[in-house]
Amino acid sequence: MVEADPGPSASATPQDDVPHEECGVFGVWAPGEEVAKLTYFGLFALQHRGQEAAGIAVSDGRQIVVFKDLGLVSQVFDEQTLSSLRGHMAVGHTRYSTTGSSTWENAQPTFTTTSAGTGIALGHNGNLVNTAELVARRADPMPSRGRVTATTDSDVVTGLLAESAADLGVEEAALRLLPDLRGAFSLAFCDETTLYAARDRHGVRPLVLGRLDRGWVVASETAALDIVGASFVREVEPGELIAIDADGLRSSRFAAPEPKGCVFEYVYLARPDTSIAGRGVHSTRVEIGRKLAQEHPAEADLVIPVPESGTPAAVGYAEASGIPYGMGLVKNAYVGRTFIQPSQTIRQLGIRLKLNPLREVIRGKRLVVVDDSIVRGNTQRSLVRMLREAGAVEVHVRIASPPVRWPCFYGIDFASRAELIANGLDNEGIRRSVGADSLGYVSSEGLIAATEQPRSRLCTACFSGEYPIPLPEEAMVGKHLLEDVAGTACGDPGNVVHQNGTRAGVPVPSAADGSGAPVRLPLSRSTPAYGAEDALSRP
Repeated sequence: MVEADPGPSASATPQDDVPHEECGVFGVWAPGEEVAKLTYFGLFALQHRGQEAAGIAVSDGRQIVVFKDLGLVSQVFDEQTLSSLRGHMAVGHTRYSTTGSSTWENAQPTFTTTSAGTGIALGHNGNLVNTAELVARRADPMPSRGRVTATTDSDVVTGLLAESAADLGVEEAALRLLPDLRGAFSLAFCDETTLYAARDRHGVRPLVLGRLDRGWVVASETAALDIVGASFVREVEPGELIAIDADGLRSSRFAAPEPKGCVFEYVYLARPDTSIAGRGVHSTRVEIGRKLAQEHPAEADLVIPVPESGTPAAVGYAEASGIPYGMGLVKNAYVGRTFIQPSQTIRQLGIRLKLNPLREVIRGKRLVVVDDSIVRGNTQRSLVRMLREAGAVEVHVRIASPPVRWPCFYGIDFASRAELIANGLDNEGIRRSVGADSLGYVSSEGLIAATEQPRSRLCTACFSGEYPIPLPEEAMVGKHLLEDVAGTACGDPGNVVHQNGTRAGVPVPSAADGSGAPVRLPLSRSTPAYGAEDALSRP
C-alpha cells in the first residue's frame, strides 16, 4: 500500500449550513484498461458526495496498492501518481468528514491483510448503527500488527472480513458478515483477484452496476458511469453481493430486500443527472418545484434559485406559477476546500464568499427564492438579508423539502436535533427567524409523489422521525464511539508495499515494563474529527 504523506489539515470555507453526504464509492474490473484513471474520473463525478479525502486501491492480481490523502480528487492525484497505479481492478472512494477537520488515517479505501497474507481494500458509503457490537466481535480488538489510528466503522468491517477470509475466502466471509451489519452501507471492495459490491438490505444509499466494453463498473451514482463511458445495467439490489472476476459476474443474496431508499438523495445529495430507482433526479426536483407552487403560491415578480441545488425546483415553481424565472444569485464555483485559514474579517463575509446577488436583476422586485432545505437557518437568514440589501422589495422563501426535524443515522451529516431550526420552531417562527416575508415547505406527500416511488420504499426519517432501521440504546451511539474504545482494529500494515518498494510492517509500541505487550494507545474526544460513516448520531 502506497501511503501518501498526510498534508496540512484542511478546512472548508465557508462552513456550509447544508446537509452533506459523506462519501462516494467507485469500483472497476477491466483488464487492459487504465483502471486507476477510470477510477479517478469516476471519483471526479462523485466529488459532490465528499470533499475531505480521496483514495484509490489498485490490484494487478498479485498485490493491492493504495494511494489516499486529504483533499479533493484533483488535489490528491496527478498524472504521475495515476500512471504508477497499474492493474486490472480498482476501488475508489471520496469522503466527507462531519466536522472541521479530517484525518489521513480515516481516508479510504481502508486496507488490511488476512492471516494468509492476502489483502482487502474497501470503500464504504453509509453509516452502521451496531458498530460497538461489531467491535466486540473482533477476535483481537487490537491485532499486534495493527495501528490504532483509524476510527471508522468501515475499518471495523474490513478487519472482520480479513479475520474470516483466510479460511473461507473473501466472498464467503462477506456472505456471512454482511447479514450482521445493521444500518446503511453501499460497499465496493476487492482482494487481489475479485471486485465486490454490496448494498444493505434496505438500499438506503444508491449503488449501480455498469458495463464497459472490456469490463464492469460499480458506482454510487449513474452519473459516474456516464463519465467513464459505461452503460447502465441495473442497480445493485438491496441485500445483494456481486462478485466480478475472470470467471465473470455472479450475484448472491445475503438478506431479503426491505427497500427504504433515502428520499434526500432526490432532494439534494445526488447529482441532477443521476437516476435513482428509474427516476431522474432532475425531473424529480422540477416536479417538487411544481408541487411547491401549487401548495404555496406567492404574489411575486421573479423566481430565483439558490444555486445549484435549488435550480431545478425553481424552474418547476416558475413553470407552475407563471412567474418569470431568473438568475438572481451568482455562485462562485471555486469556493470549496481550501488549505488557507480565512481571517476573521473574511469569515464575517459568510455567504458572500459563495453567493453574490445580481443587483440589477433583483432591485425593486418581489422575489420567490427556492432552496433545497433549511438545516440551522444561518444560510437562509444571511441570504434574505443580502437580497434585501441588494434592493429586493419582498423575499418569499420556498423550500423543496419538508422541515428537517430529526438527525440522520444512516449517512448524512445533519446537525444535532438541538441545532435543527425546525425542531424548536414552527413555520411562522422559522419565517421570523430567517427574516422572510413568507415561508413555504413542500409537503411530505408532494415530495413523495414527485419521486414516483411508493412511500413504503422510502426513508423519510429526517422529516418524520420514523427510523426504518432500529437504533441501539443511547450508550452505544455517539460520534466519537470508536475513539473511546481502546484497541479498535485499525488496519494491518503487514502486507504494505511502500513507495521504495520494500515490504514491511509498522511496529506497535510495547509496554515499558518489558513484557512485550502492546500498548493500547489512548483515543480521546480531542482526536481530530472523522467522517459521517464513523458516526452513529450527531450529538
